[in-house]
Amino acid sequence: MRGELFIRILVAAILGIGGWRLATVIAETNEAASELTWILSLAIGAYVCGFLLAPYIAIRPWRWARKRVRKARSLLPLNSVIAAAIGLAFALVITALLTLPLSMLPGLWGQITPLVAAIFLICLFVPIMLLQGPAVLQFFFSGSPSLSRKREDRSEFIILDTNAIIDGRIADIIQTGFIQGTLLVPRFVLDELRHIADSYDPLRRTRGRKGLEMLTQLQKGSDIPVQISDTDFDDIPEVDSKLVMLAKTLRCPIVSNDQNLNKVAVLQGVKVLNTNELANAVKPVVLPGEDITLHIVQEGKEAGQGIGFLDDGTMVVVEGGRRYLNNDISITVIRVLQTAAGRMIFAQPKEPVNERSRR
Repeated sequence: MRGELFIRILVAAILGIGGWRLATVIAETNEAASELTWILSLAIGAYVCGFLLAPYIAIRPWRWARKRVRKARSLLPLNSVIAAAIGLAFALVITALLTLPLSMLPGLWGQITPLVAAIFLICLFVPIMLLQGPAVLQFFFSGSPSLSRKREDRSEFIILDTNAIIDGRIADIIQTGFIQGTLLVPRFVLDELRHIADSYDPLRRTRGRKGLEMLTQLQKGSDIPVQISDTDFDDIPEVDSKLVMLAKTLRCPIVSNDQNLNKVAVLQGVKVLNTNELANAVKPVVLPGEDITLHIVQEGKEAGQGIGFLDDGTMVVVEGGRRYLNNDISITVIRVLQTAAGRMIFAQPKEPVNERSRR
């Protein structure tokens, strides 16, 4: 707010000084009115107009330019910028070499041809370098150990979805070291989290606040950097569609546990790191015929069934296990069923272990 007021006063002062100078010029050529009248009218009027119009002629253009620069910086990888700069340098060097002989052409040709050659070479070399950026950088910097090291350590963006932030398991996954790169949180995802945290629904409000706390934890305690991106797609209303478009633009994956987003992203060629699939993949392998010890905690849906859970949360349905409710028993795995929601294990009792009082 103070910065905006300062800009208003600065623009108003500049226009006021301009009005005062204009008033002195007009007063010298117009004898109908006194110099003081012109100065008061033009200087004060210009000052007031400058104060009122400052947001439109200074503040808003500055914000627009800053937003575009941030968007361009997030959309253009560093290697593309370096490759484009190399292409521009090539074009300018060749243009400098051609300028002298081309300028010796007779008449107007000697003046126009160097400029045309410069434009042509820039339009030729810059796109070529952008398309062949990685190969160009490898050609020029392959012999430099420091630059090679930087190239090996360069970060790749990994976009975080709202559900993945609220879920919270991403923090544990990061601590294991399986994810390398820069976590990218789009501004529209952050806005969605704030909207959920301000919801009137207590459950949604709790989930939103949990997500904001998790994001703060990632920014402060994570071993990999977390970056907020201002890149937005104003013509796309849905957050999921914006995530897919941003991932396609940056050519990076999305971390999410949303099945619908997963399907849409895969159809559009975007890689999704699904935390649910990762959790299922690292669960202990239990094979049919294997004997394990299980605590029966509740009755099953079918008659006589008992339900227990492994340490990783996998549900085990024990046929005839109802009579062992609240007891530890030894079971034999019959079959393992893998579903979209997770894994289910079916077993039958082998013999009771540490049997307790039954109900």
